[in-house]
Parts: sequence; structure tokens; C-alpha cells
Amino acid sequence: MSAETQKRRIAGFIATEWSRLVGYVRAWITDAADRDAEDVVQDVLESMFEKADISEPIADLSAYLYRSLRNRVIDLYRKPRREAELSEEVADPRFDIAAALDREEANEAMFDAIEDLPEAQREVLVATELEGRSFKELADEWNIPIGTLLARKHRAIRALRETLTGGVV
Repeated sequence: MSAETQKRRIAGFIATEWSRLVGYVRAWITDAADRDAEDVVQDVLESMFEKADISEPIADLSAYLYRSLRNRVIDLYRKPRREAELSEEVADPRFDIAAALDREEANEAMFDAIEDLPEAQREVLVATELEGRSFKELADEWNIPIGTLLARKHRAIRALRETLTGGVV
């Protein structure tokens, strides 16, 4: 596949999936106005298009993009924030630093737990909860009965609950 063909494939995917990509990022970035979900998506797409090996086909474009977005969000949380921003937040009596840290830790624990799920369960969970897709749409696209998809999601949620609560459900 030529680089130009690959770029057209990616551009077509982006055109149809833009709102889902932004929604996915927005679901994980809730604590700061300077972290706009659309900016994160644009940064990831820009860096992907700048890669020298874009001529190599990406087997699962959707998985590749969502993984890249997840990694970028984690990078944002790990990146040290400017001191001026931090002091403004600390000066704000409504800002609860402990709660903000708890949210960041919870988000990272959730990402890790989702990554540990079996692939079939993870795909259904991500598609329905983060991408906003319906079970009917997935059943038609993947040629899998809706009941099977529902069971996979149920098992995924149960496994997440057990992982995140330390087995106490």
C-alpha cells in the first residue's frame, strides 16, 4: 500500500469517526480546560501523518488510533504542569488537590484494567462505552449475535469491577 493510499484511508476514517475519537479523549480528560480533547486528537493525528513509515499498512487502524490517543492522554497526566497553573489552582478554594489526584489514579487504574481484559471483551466495552456504538451496529458489523456481545460486555464490566475494587463487589 502506498503512503498516499494509506493517508487517504486514514483521512476517510477520521472524517467518519471524528466525533467518536474526540468523545473517547473527552471521557478521560475532565480536570483541566487547557487540555482540549480536539487538540489531543489533532496532535495524535499530526504525529501519525509525520511518521516516516506511514507507507506500511496499519492492520487495525481503529485500534491503533485509540491506543495512540490513550497513550497521549496518559502522557498529558504524566507531564509536569507549569507552576503558575498549579499555584492558581491551589489558590482556588474550590480546588481539591486530593480529589484531582484520586481521579488521575482512578483513570490510570481503569486504563490498565481495560488493557488487561481479553481482547473480545475489551473490544465490546470500548466500542459501546467509549465510542458510543450500539450493540445492533456491532452485531451487524462483526457478524456476532447481540446476546454474545451483551455477555462479553457483562463479563468485562464484572472483571473491571473486581479488579478495581480488589475483589470486593
